Amino acid sequence: MHSIFLYVWGMQVTTSYPTIDALYRAAWQAIAKMYNEEAAKHGTSMATGLALLSIDPVHGTPSTAIAPKMGMEATSLSRTLKTLENKGLIVRKPNPDDGRSVLLKLTTAGLEKRDLSKSFVLEFNEKIAQNIDAKKLETFREVSETIVELIQSKKIYK
Repeated sequence: MHSIFLYVWGMQVTTSYPTIDALYRAAWQAIAKMYNEEAAKHGTSMATGLALLSIDPVHGTPSTAIAPKMGMEATSLSRTLKTLENKGLIVRKPNPDDGRSVLLKLTTAGLEKRDLSKSFVLEFNEKIAQNIDAKKLETFREVSETIVELIQSKKIYK
């Protein structure tokens, strides 16, 4: 196998990944770096964009539902939400369906940043689809879904 060196977050990796998780980690680090670089041009971050994309633009989203959508622990999310609030991108409103929780609603500025984040994601997906055969992408999706299923159903480590 040929060996091309890439630098991902200061980590040297090769195209010959010794394990499946190393390949996924390197790919995700490259994607995260790319999104953060684009977001920085607009005064935001990937975490901010992902949080905004996790909030329903019309009805808002209960604060307790955001962390699972983002694949984060609730405690890790609180700083991101505070940043969104401080930047005027979200507001917290009482949840009419559950008096114990709050809905996160996007402000006009939040909707604009959400649309920008959405355009980054769509452009990335479009470029990938243009450069990778549809059959290969479908296989990638199937393999990835199987990996997620194996992990979530505790079939790897019990």
